[in-house]
Amino acid sequence: MAYRPSWQGHLKLSLVTCPVALYTATNSGGDVHFNLINPKTNNRIKMITTDPDTGPVERSALVKGYEVSKGEYILLTDEEIKSVKLESTKTIDIERFVPGDEIDRIYWDNPYYLAPDGKMAQEAFGVIRTAMEKSGQIALARIVMATRERILALEPRGKGILAYTIRSDAEVRKPDEIFEAISGAKADAGMIAIAEKIIEQREGPFDPSAFVDRYEEALKALIEDKKKGHKPAKVADPEDTNVVDLMSALRASLASKAKGSDKAAAAKAKTTKSAAAKPKTRKAS
Repeated sequence: MAYRPSWQGHLKLSLVTCPVALYTATNSGGDVHFNLINPKTNNRIKMITTDPDTGPVERSALVKGYEVSKGEYILLTDEEIKSVKLESTKTIDIERFVPGDEIDRIYWDNPYYLAPDGKMAQEAFGVIRTAMEKSGQIALARIVMATRERILALEPRGKGILAYTIRSDAEVRKPDEIFEAISGAKADAGMIAIAEKIIEQREGPFDPSAFVDRYEEALKALIEDKKKGHKPAKVADPEDTNVVDLMSALRASLASKAKGSDKAAAAKAKTTKSAAAKPKTRKAS
C-alpha cells in the first residue's frame, strides 16, 4: 500500500542535507464511522456553508478570517498564508541533541515516520540516522505543519527515523491547577502494602495487540444485529461501587486475584499432565 506523505522537504544536520518525507505513524480512528441521517427520509444530511445575510455560499469562494474585535475580521487568502515562509517550512533543521529522559512525557504529541525521499537521499539520510543512533540522544528540530511551527523530536527507529511533534510549554496546563485540591495526608501503610501486592499480581509485559477497543466491537455487534432485523439487547448499567471499608475492598481484591491465579495454574498443570500421559508415536523406519 502506497502511503501519502504529510510533509515533504529536507532534513538538515549542519551542512549535510537530504530530501525526506514525513508520514503519519498512526491511524486516525476505528472502523465504525457515522453519518447524520434524517430518519424521516433516510437521506444523508448535507452541511451547507451559509451566509446569514445572503444564504448558501460555495466553499471554494471562502477565505480565512482572524477576529480582531467583535464581528471585525482580518481576511487572509491561502496564497497570503503560504507566503509566510520560515526555513522550517521546508527544512527540518536539527538544532540540538538531548537525553531522551529529559523530555517530560506530557510534551510528546503525535508520532510520524521520517524516511528518505528518493534514491539520491539514501546515503545522506543513512549518515545522519546512524550518527544519531550512535549518539544515543534525541534530536530536536523545528517544522512548520498546518500553519504552525512545531518542535520535532527525532530518534532512529529501524532503518528510518521516528519523529514526534512536541507540545510547547504554553500548550501544557500546570498540574497544580488540577492537583491543588488533592489531600496531602499520608495513606495507611497497611493498605499500601496490600495495594503493592495487587500491583505485583498484575505485572506483565506491554502487549498492544492484547488491547482491543471493546466499545467499537460492541458497536459493530449492535450494527450487525440491526442489519439482521434483530432488536438490540438492552445492557444493564454497571453497578456503582460504594466502598465503605477500603481495607476490606483491598483484601477482597487481593484474594480474588490469587484465586484466579490458582485456577489458571491448575488448568495449566492439568493440560501439561494430559499431554505427558499421551503415548509417543515413532515414525516407521
